[in-house]
Amino acid sequence: MTSDGGGGGPVDAAKRYIAGFAPGIATVVVGHPFDTVKVTLQAYNTRTQKREYKNALHCTAQILSKEGVRGLYKGASPSFIGMAFESSLLFGFYSQTKQLLQGELQSSNRPQLQVIIPSAAYGGALISLILCPAELVKCRMQVQGTNTTISKGERFNGPFDCALKTVKSEGIKGIFRGGLATLFRESIGNSVFFSTYEFSRHYIHLQLNSNSSEVSYGSNLFIDVGIGIMTGGLSGIAYWSAVLPFDVAKTVIQTTTDVHSSRNPFWTLHSIYRRVGFRGCYAGLGPTLVRAFPANAAAIVTWELAVKILGLKHGL
Repeated sequence: MTSDGGGGGPVDAAKRYIAGFAPGIATVVVGHPFDTVKVTLQAYNTRTQKREYKNALHCTAQILSKEGVRGLYKGASPSFIGMAFESSLLFGFYSQTKQLLQGELQSSNRPQLQVIIPSAAYGGALISLILCPAELVKCRMQVQGTNTTISKGERFNGPFDCALKTVKSEGIKGIFRGGLATLFRESIGNSVFFSTYEFSRHYIHLQLNSNSSEVSYGSNLFIDVGIGIMTGGLSGIAYWSAVLPFDVAKTVIQTTTDVHSSRNPFWTLHSIYRRVGFRGCYAGLGPTLVRAFPANAAAIVTWELAVKILGLKHGL
């Protein structure tokens, strides 16, 4: 996904946004079951010193025994919608902003952090506004299936019912609960993600062809897929390793039954640390990292395939 250093026309820009839908859908298909386990661990293993679930495997087994495979895909509907639009906007915003900033600097084949970081942070900040409501619904749908203390009257019949009841009880601002934590996660996380992606891809290409930082798009499909798997997987692990505490805070803020609880992610993390210790701030680390590699590898591979199908010579 090396930049072509040019701005591209409106048709080119539109194709990038269209191509961006593909990685979002792929991420949900591959990674949602892992995400359900992660959210469940974050919601229940941060409350007291006593862990409700021993580990990710125990949590997965409990969900499967009570709800079957469908239980691992709770909240998938808002995820498909949220992630598809998030992915489209993120890749589109990042590509356009990067090309704009790249044009103001001396062209170079080597990735430039002064271009990558602001482009990724900008894209991440914008998509957090759309992603937050979808994630709130997803997290509440995921958690309710494991919580035996929730009465039938308080349960959600589906994503729309969840959003409607949230707005009814907390107002419009309720659907944006956890927005600040989402903003930090997305802006910081995507800066790490795209920096890792751009540099790892650049150096893999250097190893494949010592005379060029780019591998021809006409090269072997298996090589392209292999590069996408490695760079996407590594970037996903880097993303979550950097911002998981913000994701924990977001989950706790969005799934709490106390509408008056703080929405400040730093206060939430401090509260978790006092109750559970440092491990609480990284609740769900296991399934998150296990999910990160295949889900983000699938995202990058589908993105690169989509831009080729749409006739774009370069990805990002």
